[in-house]
Amino acid sequence: MNMKKIIGLIIVMGLFTITYGQERTKPEIRTLFGNDGETSHGGYGALTFSYAQIDGKDAFMAGFKGGWLIDHHFTFGLAGTGFVNNLQYQNIVYNSTVSLAGGYGGFLFEPVFAPFSPVHVAFPIILGAGGIAYVEYDPNWNEYDYYNEPKVWDANTFFIFEPGVELELNVARFMRIAIGTSYRLTSRLNLMQTDSYALNGFSGNLSLKFGKF
Repeated sequence: MNMKKIIGLIIVMGLFTITYGQERTKPEIRTLFGNDGETSHGGYGALTFSYAQIDGKDAFMAGFKGGWLIDHHFTFGLAGTGFVNNLQYQNIVYNSTVSLAGGYGGFLFEPVFAPFSPVHVAFPIILGAGGIAYVEYDPNWNEYDYYNEPKVWDANTFFIFEPGVELELNVARFMRIAIGTSYRLTSRLNLMQTDSYALNGFSGNLSLKFGKF
């Protein structure tokens, strides 16, 4: 083998080595289930508290949310919320005072950005369904009065889409506090003397999260 062939072979082997080394040092594409154990799996449960205006009146909401946290950056789970607003409806049903009460729940999708930072941002999205009703208010009623339970005058179901944004604080390894806002979008309601989109609007939200993050 002459010198030219030897030099050519060395050059080819060198190029191959450089190319192979570059391919080996490129970051691998990460998937949910195929990273040889590199993907982190966690989860959390949270208590949620919200203030909103429903049909122009103050409303307090309380509920839960939580689910499977994938690689610190995305949560897939469930969420549910119940509400009751100010008891000031005098003209819905003759000679009766009623309150507007209900709740909703569904799937939770929550991307998280910069989760290792002490303060970071999450974007929770709820997609689901719920129910709403006018319930007669009786100050003398209690849970043991089985023969005089509050009467439901009108009720309706709806679908809901609620995107939001939250500022999260890493209080401890197992606890986060999230403060943010969301906007409710519902399907058309069919309730007596009530706006068809009375549930649409902003909420101010506070969440206490506990789990493995």
